[in-house]
Amino acid sequence: MRLLVQNRDSEQLQVAVIDTDGLLWEYHQEFRGITRIRGNVYLGRVVNVQPAIQAAFIDIGESRTSFLHVSDVHPAYEGANAVPVDQFGECTVRTRGEGPIQDLLRSGQEVLVQVTKDSIGQKGPTVTTYVGLPGRCTVLLAGLDRPAVSKKIVDEEHRERLRSHVEGLPAVGNAGVIVRTAGQDLDREQLAREVRDLEKIWIEICDSAAAGRGPALLHQEADLLLRTVRDLCSDQIEEVVIDDPGIAEKFGQYQQDLMLRDPQPIRLHDAKSSLFLEFGVEPQIDSIYDRKVPLASGGSLVIDETEALVAIDVNSGSNTSEKDLESTALHTNLEAAREIARQLHLRDIGGVVVCDFIDMVEEQNRQALEESFREFVRHDRAKTWFAKLSRFGLLELTRQRIGVSKDRATRETCPACRGRGTVRSARSVATGVIRELRQGMADATTDEALITVGEPVLEFLQGRCSEDLRALEAEYGQKIVVLEGQGWSPEQWKIQYR
Repeated sequence: MRLLVQNRDSEQLQVAVIDTDGLLWEYHQEFRGITRIRGNVYLGRVVNVQPAIQAAFIDIGESRTSFLHVSDVHPAYEGANAVPVDQFGECTVRTRGEGPIQDLLRSGQEVLVQVTKDSIGQKGPTVTTYVGLPGRCTVLLAGLDRPAVSKKIVDEEHRERLRSHVEGLPAVGNAGVIVRTAGQDLDREQLAREVRDLEKIWIEICDSAAAGRGPALLHQEADLLLRTVRDLCSDQIEEVVIDDPGIAEKFGQYQQDLMLRDPQPIRLHDAKSSLFLEFGVEPQIDSIYDRKVPLASGGSLVIDETEALVAIDVNSGSNTSEKDLESTALHTNLEAAREIARQLHLRDIGGVVVCDFIDMVEEQNRQALEESFREFVRHDRAKTWFAKLSRFGLLELTRQRIGVSKDRATRETCPACRGRGTVRSARSVATGVIRELRQGMADATTDEALITVGEPVLEFLQGRCSEDLRALEAEYGQKIVVLEGQGWSPEQWKIQYR
């Protein structure tokens, strides 16, 4: 794998990960002057508590109030007059997720929260009271009363060794430690160094919460470059290529700060051509926003993001290489599952995803598809939960929402269709115009009706509806004038009487 960092455009910093064949597996961008709030820690203030949905809305000082579900409220908040930092590490009678929320929080109360999801559409950010501070190899988690090891470390001998290391570390006040996969080969002292750094940040947050008044920002998440070093620089990265000397120097410093045992070599790209163009990344970035994704066999995926869920349709297309329909379906579905796993990660798709695979009759083939799909997402940093493949070939899954999907982050609602993806036909709009015109002319005492419409409707009214307009003129003794509204949506119209 090769990690590319491009700073050629003054408006944004871009990071990409490609494999040995040049295939894009990861892409992130950060625009100048636009900072995300996911990962930030705030001292918030409860605006109101909603028992009907077992949630509270928290003012964190941003443009929208944040959403806090009862499952993300630490039991220590029950009856608390201030942020109960000193009780976060204690076991309590209540367990996580137990309500009712009206027994835990009240309006005006201050809470220490961390943003887990950025705003999406009309929804504000989502927050939790279980604050987590990620390092490269460990995570410090408030409310965790015992050390833990990432579930992605499956070797039991490794798990026991790491658990022993963490249990031997000095206790962190009111927080616990989780070892990440990047820390599985470290010894106790190496883990201890990172935990001490995270503990300093946690103490600063607790002190600020005790001394301040909400809403207030207490800790800001790292920028894209630091997150890249922290989260992406693994043993799989063989080389780092950067096109900016200043960014390269900063990247190397971050590697030292995070105490990478085997820092990746950094090569400076000094050619006149774009770094991403030279490695064939630009066309692949453009394809992230395409609805249709081709498969090597001749099939394709069609990806549609909606407010409620993401629908992915699998088509066999021109794939005729197999001996029968069942073999074609299995081959195309397995190829599609691998590509879906890549696209979910690449596009930052989270939430409910429904995949419509090609129907298969044999149970062993259906099981092979489910097992392969689970394996394809095993190394994804976002957690994924699967339902069983239905009799209709539908596979439902939910993927942890790490951030706003790239499609949502880079698109705006179409002013013509207002987000529906389609517009009314010229015939349908023209029928509505004539219906309104007939009623208006009957009530009006003027001599002329002026109709302004978009170009497709103008042509329809002047062509197919010209006799209807002449009949209305004769019936009501008024002149009808039809004009084109420059740049108007096909669904827009306006009628004036004068």
